[in-house]
Amino acid sequence: MASSNGFKLLRLLSRQSLRPTFLHDSSPISVIFTLPLYFATGQPFLAFRKFSTSILTPESSEGTFPSDLLSRGQVLTPERLYQDLVIPVTNFNNEDKGYMVLAGDVFDVPIRKDIIHRVVRWQLAKRQQGTHSTKTISEVSGTGRKPWPQKGTGQARHGSRRGPQWRHGATMHGPKPRSHEIKLNKKVRRLGLKIALTARAAEGKLAIFDDLDVPTHKTKNIVNYLKHMENTKKLLLVDGGLINEKLKLSTQNLHYVNVLPSIGLNVYSILLHDTLVMSRDAVNTIVERMHTPINR
Repeated sequence: MASSNGFKLLRLLSRQSLRPTFLHDSSPISVIFTLPLYFATGQPFLAFRKFSTSILTPESSEGTFPSDLLSRGQVLTPERLYQDLVIPVTNFNNEDKGYMVLAGDVFDVPIRKDIIHRVVRWQLAKRQQGTHSTKTISEVSGTGRKPWPQKGTGQARHGSRRGPQWRHGATMHGPKPRSHEIKLNKKVRRLGLKIALTARAAEGKLAIFDDLDVPTHKTKNIVNYLKHMENTKKLLLVDGGLINEKLKLSTQNLHYVNVLPSIGLNVYSILLHDTLVMSRDAVNTIVERMHTPINR
């Protein structure tokens, strides 16, 4: 009761400031707030009432902090949050070209389907043209004359031939040109690409090539390579820079093979193809792109 009355007096005091008095420097720290008690007339007491409290500090004993301060369950802290991946490097002739280490914070992140769904929805909404348009009553062709008098004809009353109830009339609440784009934060878009790359690596559907150079522009080079790949129906080739002209010609007649530069790699394209083939340059470019700070 005395404590509640004291705090009520704290709110009433506007001219007096509370100054804590530190008794000693040991832990826990004891702080005493001195508060003068006032009469209704504003005259102070000669005596003072003191409120004391204790502040826990990290230097206090181990028994000071409860074990379940943050969580009642056991908290596991692994040595590393992400694990780097080591993948063999090959080419279209299935020759051994060594190994490549993939950054764990790009190719080994937790799989979250909700992030993938949001990114794909953002991509599909962004690529809609939004050029659909219908004519309102002010835009449709026709006269503004009243078709017949308001009364005396026995027919329903009308004021214009351009209304939506007439043939060749206006469209009510029809679509107008607009943008279907929805907002999605850059960090969510970036995380979606990391998750898609992680999923392909975890499924064993990610292949790393030394380069994507082909000897000729013949389509049979790509077809022969696909024959040696198991359970591959659609293939996505990603190169670091500009697409080689021979590679472009050798894949343009194959509807199940697509080629993209690393700058154009996106979540929707990865999901459309069950196998992803990237060159060394493409991997380095993607990792650098993922590590670049986001401009806010």
